[in-house]
Amino acid sequence: MVPEEFKRKLTAILSADVEGYSALMRDDEEATVRTLNTYKDMMSIVIERNQGRLVDSIGDNLLAEFSSVVDVVRCAVQIQEDLKEKNKEQSENRKMEFRIGINLGDVIQEGDRIYGDGVNVAARIESLADGGGVCISRSAYDQVKKKLNFRYEYIGEHAVKNIDEPVRVYKVSMAPEAKETIAAEKPSVPLQDKPSIAVLPFVNMSGDPEQEYFSDGVTEDIITALSKIRWFLVTARNSTFSYKGKSPDIRQVASDLGVRYVLEGSVRKAGNRVRISAQLIEGFTGNHVWAENYDRELVDIFEVQDEITRTVIGAIEPELTRAELHRAKMKRPENLDIWDLCQRGWWHRFQHTREDFAQARQYFQRTIDLDPQFGLAYAGLSEVLSYEIMFDLTDTPSEHGEAAIRAARKGVELDPEDTRTRISLGRAYIATRRHQKAIQEFETAIKINPHYAIAHYQLGVAYLYSGRAEESLPHIETAIRLSPTDLFFGPFIARLGQAYLALKEYEKAVKYSREALCHKIPQWPVNAYEVSALGHLGYLEEAREALSELLRRKPGLKISHLKDRHVSISSDSMEDFLEGLRKAGLPE
Repeated sequence: MVPEEFKRKLTAILSADVEGYSALMRDDEEATVRTLNTYKDMMSIVIERNQGRLVDSIGDNLLAEFSSVVDVVRCAVQIQEDLKEKNKEQSENRKMEFRIGINLGDVIQEGDRIYGDGVNVAARIESLADGGGVCISRSAYDQVKKKLNFRYEYIGEHAVKNIDEPVRVYKVSMAPEAKETIAAEKPSVPLQDKPSIAVLPFVNMSGDPEQEYFSDGVTEDIITALSKIRWFLVTARNSTFSYKGKSPDIRQVASDLGVRYVLEGSVRKAGNRVRISAQLIEGFTGNHVWAENYDRELVDIFEVQDEITRTVIGAIEPELTRAELHRAKMKRPENLDIWDLCQRGWWHRFQHTREDFAQARQYFQRTIDLDPQFGLAYAGLSEVLSYEIMFDLTDTPSEHGEAAIRAARKGVELDPEDTRTRISLGRAYIATRRHQKAIQEFETAIKINPHYAIAHYQLGVAYLYSGRAEESLPHIETAIRLSPTDLFFGPFIARLGQAYLALKEYEKAVKYSREALCHKIPQWPVNAYEVSALGHLGYLEEAREALSELLRRKPGLKISHLKDRHVSISSDSMEDFLEGLRKAGLPE
């Protein structure tokens, strides 16, 4: 049995090493290491650009994982093409060629590391590749054979050490004429200015035609819930249900309907159990943005439908946000339209640095200048002003606060049914310590869209900052349950740490503060919560180490500064918070 701290998952694995590495090292160690580091840096950039994650990079080996086989194969070919060009700069005896193996398999994850047969098979397949070449397993081939227009050469079954059955292996043709081609035709329906999504009818996998009502019901519930999220457009049910019973090419669906994203899935119902699978796909590239499986026991069928809908929507919304921010960031500034200008502003807003906030304000103001009726730009401008107050990045917090409220109110006036404009107004009220008004705005946002994790999170924050820590916990926990991969997941956890600090449950405060910091959260006050809790616990050596890190992130911080300027600690909790910092050694 796998221990509880381990997690099993299905993932696409890339394993690479250098052909003839020992000989290169024997000839010139220093030159080989310099070249290897340069090439690995290049490969890391390509991996990240293709939605992958670098897992390990020891010696001449490199291991990465992807959620999509399409992404990993495309990435591998791009790596080899880039390295081929780089090798032209090397003398013949210094050229460095990587062999790449790819497998889709089950792995065990422990922290950031992955282990298991899935990794082992990828490594063995790598050894079958030529220098500068790519080989893939049958499990990977089955996923890409109709999605990427490369040529694949079957090179037979190969025995793999410690694996019972031989593995079928395919070589990816690296010939120039075999390069992938993505359809470049204009969509038959014009692509909308806003992000857009079509939800295909979920496939009934139960083998019982009478269960069609259940899969159709899940699909319709998701369409209805998505329609309540105002910042993207959802294709009507009648359009997407025309694909029911078919197996359409996703890129063709996106072209036919003029949408940027497609959600598809399946339902398998047996006895009193149901499994629902869902995956979000970028329409014009076929890239997988997100995928998940849900297993539930059927007690109340309508309750299960509602639960699945809530969970799927909670997961999809942040993934769409992430994809849109990345898409806008990649576009050249001279090509930005109004929507992309606004999204570029949101991307900078999420970076949480002084410089990014300044750039975000410029993008939001440019958007407003071009379209004074674009409510989301006012919401973004308000959020930047609010966060500059909360991060102590302004010498005029009062003026900033009033400007944040004015901008947010304008956004709400333009679109009172948009959850994000409501949330921005609530944040402006938090930044100016008007907590009851903030609570009202967040409650309104939840009524508009009950599945929006950020609305639940912000309601919890408003309760916490107003001194009602106990009431904040269920709302923050709801946000975590709805959106466990959210852009704000680090802050979600941080607020748990802050709530437990206010409740004087210091061990839990340390635990959640440290977990939040592992997410590289940009908010330095989280370090202060950890320091205060450690001070109260009497763990003075750990407290001093944590204090050193806090002062590195916020040089010159003193007790008096926090007492006067820190808006996220309620007056009821402030003295206890400061006392813990005093015990840890923070000067007055």
